Amino acid sequence: MENLNRKTVAILATNGFEESELREPKKALEDAGAEVHVVSLKSGEIKSWADGNWGKSYKVDKTLDEVSQADYNALMLPGGVINPDLLRNDENAVKFVKSFFENHKPVAAICHAPWLLAEAGVLEGRNVTSYSSIKTDIINAGANWSDEEVVVDAGLVTSRNPKDLPAFNAKLVEEVYEGKHEEQMA
Repeated sequence: MENLNRKTVAILATNGFEESELREPKKALEDAGAEVHVVSLKSGEIKSWADGNWGKSYKVDKTLDEVSQADYNALMLPGGVINPDLLRNDENAVKFVKSFFENHKPVAAICHAPWLLAEAGVLEGRNVTSYSSIKTDIINAGANWSDEEVVVDAGLVTSRNPKDLPAFNAKLVEEVYEGKHEEQMA
């Protein structure tokens, strides 16, 4: 396993994130040695979505107005339907996501999280996957969509759903370890 000591990763999320899609990538990153911050719109806690209902709450480490992409080596975006839909309507969240691409840093998005990438305008010509119900949105944003458990394109890691988490987490850790990718751009 790659050693991510001295690497810091932001997980951008708000209420309604798919619990496993935050919990498991966070654990994989921490197990590899990374420092991981849950970044959100407001301080306090955010509530997960699990098995069709509200799930556990998770502590917010930093708010968007306290951080910059310069504080992090990579960005991870969990899915769920509510979470990315709320975030893509927040101008600062969209700018934060886009700034990782502008600085060639790894970004990982699972399930419905690519909606946020579409809003940030960073999918043109990129190879990605997502939850199947947003396939048309992702294609309309200019991406080349495929139905695979994990797709990696120059520092951009995407997966379809929680069943893909083992493959997603492995590629997430690998891309964070590799660092900046010059082809990763907005």
